[in-house]
Amino acid sequence: MKPKSSKIRKEWLQVDTLCCGMDWDEADLSKPQVLIEDVFGDSHPGSVHLDALGKEASIGVFQEGGKPARFHGTDICDGWAMLHSGMNFILPSREVLCDLVEVHGRVIPWDGIVAISSCDKSIPAHLMALSRLDIPAIHIPGGSNRVGPNMSHSLLVGETAARWRRGEEVSREVRDYQLSGCPGAGACQFMGTASTMQCMSEALGLTLPGAALLPASLTAIGRLARQAGRQVMELSKRGIKVSDILTKEALENAIKVHAAISGSTNALLHLPAVAHELGIEIDAEIFDRCNREIPYLANIQPSGEYVNELFWYAGGVPRVQMEIRDLLNLKVLTVTGKTLEENLRQTEKEGFFRRGEGYLANYKLRREEVIRRVKDSKAYGSIAVLKGNLAPEGAVVKYAAVAPEMRTHEGPARVFDREEPAYEAIRRGKVKPGSVVVLRYEGPRGSGMPEILATTEALVTPPNLSNTAIVTDGRFSGATRGPCIGHVSPEAAQGGPIALVEDGDLIRIDIPKRVLAVVGIKGKKMEPRPIQAVFEERRKHWKPPKIQHPAGILRRYATQAVSAMKGAYLET
Repeated sequence: MKPKSSKIRKEWLQVDTLCCGMDWDEADLSKPQVLIEDVFGDSHPGSVHLDALGKEASIGVFQEGGKPARFHGTDICDGWAMLHSGMNFILPSREVLCDLVEVHGRVIPWDGIVAISSCDKSIPAHLMALSRLDIPAIHIPGGSNRVGPNMSHSLLVGETAARWRRGEEVSREVRDYQLSGCPGAGACQFMGTASTMQCMSEALGLTLPGAALLPASLTAIGRLARQAGRQVMELSKRGIKVSDILTKEALENAIKVHAAISGSTNALLHLPAVAHELGIEIDAEIFDRCNREIPYLANIQPSGEYVNELFWYAGGVPRVQMEIRDLLNLKVLTVTGKTLEENLRQTEKEGFFRRGEGYLANYKLRREEVIRRVKDSKAYGSIAVLKGNLAPEGAVVKYAAVAPEMRTHEGPARVFDREEPAYEAIRRGKVKPGSVVVLRYEGPRGSGMPEILATTEALVTPPNLSNTAIVTDGRFSGATRGPCIGHVSPEAAQGGPIALVEDGDLIRIDIPKRVLAVVGIKGKKMEPRPIQAVFEERRKHWKPPKIQHPAGILRRYATQAVSAMKGAYLET
């Protein structure tokens, strides 16, 4: 198999000279060449181990007669950026990493690419770049972290943090959390965005079956990475490209898996952005429709009881696909070179489910307790798209994490133009129970669409405001619990109705009916037409705030990003 770069090498001899200046020998020059792209770095537990997976993938490429070349582009973590301006750079980092991988992928005509990532923005960035390059490709998820003492993990610190901020003596609890909240490498142990996007990569058919959320401490993850290196060579031989796998049918399959696992709302930003790279348009209505028809199966935190490690032992994405197979398109092609139907049959035959249930037995759990059977599910979906005069283009809520009594709610608006004052007001008890906190100018063009996790956690820790809602044009962590509605579009920075809301206006949230609307002005209920007239009058006096972003990526992102409901990618 002649490498795609042969013609270039004949015309410009320096290419070979540069290769031989590294670890290439003459025999390597005529082999198929595969880009091994990872986000290894000391940035967070999700990436610190990926160099080892890159080495395993390289061995797999060698085993099949190819020559791997390893490139790196470290990602960043939301957890480091919380409650300061660094959070504004997190979503834009998706675009930066995507561009970097594209640059790596275009410097020479590669015969294939293996992308290795674990977390929130790196996985969608890699999937976007793979789609943009559209060559034979495979994604390797970095797996999940270990569980901490007493089944704890990196998020379970809300009550301790609240006591700490009140000045109570919690030094022992804080130290225990510091030392054991992340006891190893891999993605966080709950169905946040990192875990969701690993599952989405597999559900799209771009990873090997059973790869998503495989515990990073198990040797199986290294074997799977080596297998991926071998498999990308097979894809290259057969000429199977990303566009052959990532079709509209595959995307709809992934959205259905997302509904069944109660995935992060951030998938509504990432999947449309990935699809856009291949010229496929996905609107929010597809998510809402799928969530009305797909049974909610995964009993995983924050919406459920268990952690990701147990989800993988229970069968992970393949088990979910088996349960809802009658609702999926089983004929879609995957990176195995086989259809989804063939993969599921082979996965069961090879004992994947049997071995996982053996691990579950260590915890005295049955598979059905972690991943429910369809017949045992008592709910459908997990995500809703709401619309109304407050969100004409839509807004998103993970209703699986909302208490039933708060799925319909009406309350007075308490308006903030930034997260920090909202967070402080909630923490200091200056927000009345039953209010609807309106948090605006946090959308893509407002401030880069930061994650509003600290403020949502403040609602559910003492003083408990669980009967209080948050409505924002920003986004939420996949770990968010409670009545939190995000992605309100059009966003405030572009003059959306959320920019016109004032303290005391009555806001109605009706998740079953998919409604988010202002139903009163200054505490007085009114009909829609008078409310619209008030908004039109307010608009005459509205001026967008002057937001001074530093020169660079954030300024570019804030002037070029499309609506959150379209994927918040950069316009070209």
